[in-house]
Amino acid sequence: MAIELGLNEEQSMLKTMARDFLATEAPKTFVRQMMDDEVGHSPELWQKMAELGWQGLVFPEEYGGAAMNFRDLTILCEEMGRAVMPGPFYSTVILVGLPILDFGTDEQKAEFLPKIANGEIVCTLAALEESGDLWADDLHFRALPRGDGYALSGTKMFVTDAKAADYMLVAARTRRTQDPEDGVTLFMVNANDFGIYIDNMTVMDLTRKQYEVRFTDVPVSASNIIGELHGGWPILQQIALKASAVLSAEMVGAGEMAMEMTVAYLKDRMQFGVVIGTFQALKHKAADMYAAMEYSRSLMEWAAECVKEDDRDAPMAVAMAKSYCGDAVKFVTDAGIQLHGGIGFTWDHDMHLYFKRGRYNDTTFGDSNYQKEWITRKLEANLM
Repeated sequence: MAIELGLNEEQSMLKTMARDFLATEAPKTFVRQMMDDEVGHSPELWQKMAELGWQGLVFPEEYGGAAMNFRDLTILCEEMGRAVMPGPFYSTVILVGLPILDFGTDEQKAEFLPKIANGEIVCTLAALEESGDLWADDLHFRALPRGDGYALSGTKMFVTDAKAADYMLVAARTRRTQDPEDGVTLFMVNANDFGIYIDNMTVMDLTRKQYEVRFTDVPVSASNIIGELHGGWPILQQIALKASAVLSAEMVGAGEMAMEMTVAYLKDRMQFGVVIGTFQALKHKAADMYAAMEYSRSLMEWAAECVKEDDRDAPMAVAMAKSYCGDAVKFVTDAGIQLHGGIGFTWDHDMHLYFKRGRYNDTTFGDSNYQKEWITRKLEANLM
């Protein structure tokens, strides 16, 4: 598929507006404040974002959205990565809003999408379990029939923004056959229902809170099933696809900001009476950082366009983008800390925020090694 890399006028305006807004409303002082907050969510910022139309950016106008496209969404998320913005935008819009838009009934769309767009609710996805991997045979969380609905029991791990959430999209096993991908169902669950217990998890990236969530016979109506009964696995795969494209965009934003911070430091820091940026070895490292981010941007934009167009190459494009962007952001933030010297290791410096966010994004829905393995298997299968 031929694509046009670069931004049109409307997309450039979105990018500029987002960068200016986040610089004002989510500076690093705010980021650190949210890191220390148990919930990590500011309702005030959430409402300001809703007033700008961010939560409903890709929703149809009938649901209070702006009817923009997936590529536009990645531009916004790239700026959020650049700002290491905390809060539940990713978990609400990407992990729950898009699946409801793609697979929900008309009634479900009418119920949830306007509330997301207006900033009335926060949502998240509860899919992973003890292994931490999104494999169908690792899903043991149970949904047992009870009356005209189901009762949910089990534990979900690494649930992003769970304490801020009003609703959780929960992946449960409703039947077990020889095919582990059969029998997975997605339920929209009120996070305040009795029998739901949320505990903090100690994770690397404090800007994106994660929790352990235990469900004990939590009742849920059959009308809250997103998609088909027993047919939730393809939806989870679609969630992973779009989330991985968004995470790649975040990694491009974070990596480019880390690179810019490092280059600025190299131009300012004096050692042995000269600016350290004049040292040839450091110039080479900075050039490698720049090259890594340029390749990352090209792959990320290709992946976003493929997803937007629902192109058959989208899974391959996203896997390639996430693999390369994951390696690139780890290299750039590693190099950024190294080139900053001792100050780069301190808690007071912002480089560690990008280091940690990059590793969270790389790991989520499969790190760079996982993506390379997936690509290799697909290529081998096509050659057979």
